[in-house]
Amino acid sequence: MSWWGKLIGGGFGFMLGGPLGALMGMAAGHQFDKGLNAVDLEPGNTERVQLAFFTATFSVMGYLAKADGKVSRSEIQMAENIMAQMNLDSTQRKTAIELFNQGKQDDFPLIDILHQFKVECHRRTNLLQMFLEILIATAYADDQLDNAEHLVLQDIAQQIGFSGAQLEQLINMVGAQQQYSHQTSHTSPKTSLSQAYAVLGVDSEISDSSLKKTYRRLMSQHHPDKLVAKGLPEEMIKLANQKTGEIKNAYEQIKNSRK
Repeated sequence: MSWWGKLIGGGFGFMLGGPLGALMGMAAGHQFDKGLNAVDLEPGNTERVQLAFFTATFSVMGYLAKADGKVSRSEIQMAENIMAQMNLDSTQRKTAIELFNQGKQDDFPLIDILHQFKVECHRRTNLLQMFLEILIATAYADDQLDNAEHLVLQDIAQQIGFSGAQLEQLINMVGAQQQYSHQTSHTSPKTSLSQAYAVLGVDSEISDSSLKKTYRRLMSQHHPDKLVAKGLPEEMIKLANQKTGEIKNAYEQIKNSRK
């Protein structure tokens, strides 16, 4: 049974407790009035982490979308695109939307949510990075990262253990990945190659051996099976596949340009 199946089938016994559990309880509480037996999962259990990831992602996404004082249509579309990629059923989709809306509330407990999420992830750095990358992509949904969103991302990164320098590198990489994936036949070869280097977070002077090491590290960090094993919801595997596809295409373009 999946994390979602255990959540529904196990009632509140599978709830995380704390602020994440409270959020999920409000978002999908009506699903648990079934009088079923509780399912208890210990901290660190993969399915428990998947629930925490789902809850934190959509709620903090809503918080970030409102950071500049308004929620743009493109930011809503970004959240809807992620839901579409996850192939959520109607109940899951309603729950994700409700979490997004809770994140927009003035009393949303961001610090408490992030603290519990970090604890639930239990040093799964690649999983925390994927969470941060999804949020950065949300901020870039309208093709710009304004100052308010940048400040919120800095706060989020700090709370889950990423330095300012690490955040800036991820911001540059995610921005480049979005530009790279949207390039057209009108994109000049020079611009395209420049974007490919940015996708990998390296400059054009990098040696072939260092380039290969960077590529392998990025592929390992975003490997779908590894991320799911660490707690990425199975429904988000398409996001990880998209990441690895962009990284692979960028690497192949750079490698071919050096022949």
